[in-house]
Amino acid sequence: MLDTTQSDPAPPQEEARGCLFALSQPPLMIFLAVIGSLLLMASLHDLLLL
Repeated sequence: MLDTTQSDPAPPQEEARGCLFALSQPPLMIFLAVIGSLLLMASLHDLLLL
């Protein structure tokens, strides 16, 4: 007779994490803030000084 019982259950899968989890990470937010501030300074330079 074949033994059809599972001796070791499958490991639980991690919960899928979306974009809000990624945005909550400090290194990503620092990177986005630096890029945003550079774009803001460049646009203000073009609008006000040129």
